[in-house]
Amino acid sequence: MNSHIIGIVFLLAIVLGLAVAGRKTYLRSMRIQARLRMSSIFTNITHELLTPLTVISASIDKLREDEPKYGRDYDLMQLNIQRMVRLLQQILETSKSQAGELKLLVANGDVMKYIRETAECLEPLIHKKRMKFVIECKPESMMGWIDTDKIDKIIYNLLSNAAKYSDVEGEVSILAETNATFDHVRIKVQDNGSGISKAKLKKLYQRFQDGDYRHHQTIGTGLGLALTRDLVFLHNGTIDCESEEGKGTTFIVTLPIFKEAFTPEQRDEQHKIDLNIPKNSIIDFDTIIPDSDEELEDEGNIDEESYKLLIVEDNIELLLMMKQLLKPYYRIYTAGNGAKALEIVHQKDLDLIISDVMMPEMNGYELTKRVKEDANYHHLPIILLTARTQEEDMQEALRVGADEFLTKPFRLGDLKLRIDNIIENRKRIQSEYSQQTMEETRQKVAKASSPDEEFLSRALGFVHAHLDDESYDREALAADMGSSSSTLYNKLRSITGMNVSAFIRDIRLKEAKRIAEEDPSIRVSDLAYRVGFHDPRYFSTCFKKQFGMQPKEFLERITPP
Repeated sequence: MNSHIIGIVFLLAIVLGLAVAGRKTYLRSMRIQARLRMSSIFTNITHELLTPLTVISASIDKLREDEPKYGRDYDLMQLNIQRMVRLLQQILETSKSQAGELKLLVANGDVMKYIRETAECLEPLIHKKRMKFVIECKPESMMGWIDTDKIDKIIYNLLSNAAKYSDVEGEVSILAETNATFDHVRIKVQDNGSGISKAKLKKLYQRFQDGDYRHHQTIGTGLGLALTRDLVFLHNGTIDCESEEGKGTTFIVTLPIFKEAFTPEQRDEQHKIDLNIPKNSIIDFDTIIPDSDEELEDEGNIDEESYKLLIVEDNIELLLMMKQLLKPYYRIYTAGNGAKALEIVHQKDLDLIISDVMMPEMNGYELTKRVKEDANYHHLPIILLTARTQEEDMQEALRVGADEFLTKPFRLGDLKLRIDNIIENRKRIQSEYSQQTMEETRQKVAKASSPDEEFLSRALGFVHAHLDDESYDREALAADMGSSSSTLYNKLRSITGMNVSAFIRDIRLKEAKRIAEEDPSIRVSDLAYRVGFHDPRYFSTCFKKQFGMQPKEFLERITPP
């Protein structure tokens, strides 16, 4: 009896175990199918995106023939098309690798020369960060068999990562050397950057790993190293990583280069290695984009009174494009990060700031916070640009005091529209001020309902206290206000649309008009002296310019018959 029950229980346990195992197998199968479906979708999307990019590229070439004078703009377009193509190809290669469809095709040629020329094509990218770049090949020339497409991607990913995660003015090096029997090549890529923690080293080649992008104020897909390892293994090679936090990272790739290491199907014996391929596949950034620290201000024919804009963006191509669009209308200053932007804020008379959010050294949120907390500069409008589209990102932008928030990608026309709206709003406020009588201005600022009105109230008070003092000028008012002449200029221009001298003159003239209305019998010369003009002729000229008539004519009009 007991044995019968035990047998039933044992049988039920087996059935239950099989059911659970079957359920797990089913779920695993479903996940694999879902992953394959997604991989297929990504592959199809990638192919679909490559087609319009090809059409755009061809259209740019046609435009270059028809309108060659815009060559720099065409170069920028082609640069970013090639970057998109490279990213899409990386996604495509990853999908092929997951599906086991990556194929190897090696050719014979000068391996060392190919590696050197491929690495040299990334030199401008590394020099953008003012980093030292060392390329060594031992020996300088050596024949062997490699798949140039795979080597190109391996070197690109390792060197671009080394530059991405290293500090400005650091060092990146690549050493290619052969072994004693000349049948393998060893590629060593080294940097002296922040290094990789032991915990992250364990997951280094997993797809979609974070990679400390936020810490380094950069971006990434999490595919580069995973794909690099797949390409190395496909090439029958090995990849190793040595890293120490705070000291740097070294990747060592070892690849066979002798013919017998590859199957007949993997060998292309009809063609040699094409040494021109690297130059075409990795664009020379330096011929297109000026150095990020180069002075990009272009005053051109812009009037001195034009609005002065500061653009803060660490992506030099986008920075240049925004500058190109806006420079016909405004005086443009540029900075590559928030720290540099703050220096310019303190040095230049600015009217508006446009800033990216994610930047090295100081991001856009911190820049906005620092500017808005400074009483000398809080009047400056700030437009923040970001690739982040979450609601909390917009809330953070508003919390730190941004006046506008624009998500990437955006049309440059939309950016100009926002700039113009802010400027038009300022002009409307300034126009209202200029049309106010002195009494209306006094009544409004007496309430001091905002920091700007409180500031204006103090400035009015000081000018009125020295109304008959012809020597009371910009420096004197700045000293009384406890600010620099530059800060005083910025704030008064922001509130009233006038520079400091024009602001003082406006108050003197409005007060002259008020005095004349109270005492129409006053002499013009006496009126001029009472409001701080030592030359009655100059006073008459200024009065007519502001009110449309000579002071004598105005006095005659208001004199009772």
